[in-house]
Amino acid sequence: MAISKKLWGTAPDGKEIYLYTLKNASGAYVELCSVGAGIVSIVVPDKEGKLADVALGYKTPQDYFGDGPFAGKIPGRYANRIAKGRFTLDGVEYTLPINNGPNHLHGGPKGFANQIWDSRIEGDAVEFMYFSEDGEEGYPGNLKVVAHYTWGEDNSLKLIMTAETDKPTVVNLTNHVYLNLDGEASGSVLNHKLELNASEWLPTDDTLIPLGAPEDVAGTPMDFVEAKVIGEDIKADFPALNYGKGYDNCFLIDGAIPGQLTTAAELWAAGSGRHVEILTTQPAVQVYTGNWLKGCPMGKTREYEDYDGVAIECQHAPDSPNEAEYPTTVLRPGEVYEEAIIWAFDAR
Repeated sequence: MAISKKLWGTAPDGKEIYLYTLKNASGAYVELCSVGAGIVSIVVPDKEGKLADVALGYKTPQDYFGDGPFAGKIPGRYANRIAKGRFTLDGVEYTLPINNGPNHLHGGPKGFANQIWDSRIEGDAVEFMYFSEDGEEGYPGNLKVVAHYTWGEDNSLKLIMTAETDKPTVVNLTNHVYLNLDGEASGSVLNHKLELNASEWLPTDDTLIPLGAPEDVAGTPMDFVEAKVIGEDIKADFPALNYGKGYDNCFLIDGAIPGQLTTAAELWAAGSGRHVEILTTQPAVQVYTGNWLKGCPMGKTREYEDYDGVAIECQHAPDSPNEAEYPTTVLRPGEVYEEAIIWAFDAR
């Protein structure tokens, strides 16, 4: 494995932004940057061996700050939504910035995705570290977060996220990479096939906050238990699809066991033959079909349109701090938060 590092640019405050390239013996590679510990590129072969970048991203490092799509980055301290920007922990109510309708989203406007993380090459891996101070964006506790990326000879990208705190807090981390297996500039992913290892999903209100108990996907447009084309039901007259102009919904992974890797999803592109299996230790996966990509910063080679990429975000359920029945997202001193995501690419 060859790993290189270069200065990619500077942030508005003058901090240096680094770009890392991890290339395996076959020539397939990934690029990572220190803005939000983000995935910039994933370059893998199609069924004929032709390499192409399957991760959406931007032309300049500066465009990764404050982008609506959170392209390729790690949101935090809490990925997804917290209702009304409020939660109570150990009898204390905490108030967070409102940045998505009436709710708090992805850690707020100054969350992890919009910070420059410290970074280094560590053996055959690239590590990013961010220290979130007590009270940052309203969250309690000093929190140290590490994102550890490796790239395999088998074209598998592995991310391990760890965190430790000095005060009880809540943590929910994911990676928000958008995939288009025909190539990042190839247009809509609505012709991709998606399969989810999820027989239940979380219905929401019109601000995408869960209503409570999960429901079966069977008999609804939310059913991806058997692989189907993403666009097959996306225009169905169904509340969840009407709210967000497409899929932006949380699915509960069947058979999820804390600390054990389980398949969350598989994605195929018939044209290129590329396929990815996504495995995780997390209990849920948010599927977002890029419903509002139009108008985001300029892509690497073209302007993106809605539905040009799909984000399959392995995580805990949205608004878990306010839902006692959901798997807990509370982290306490002396505990270690540790979750993994693997994207295993091949071509068929």
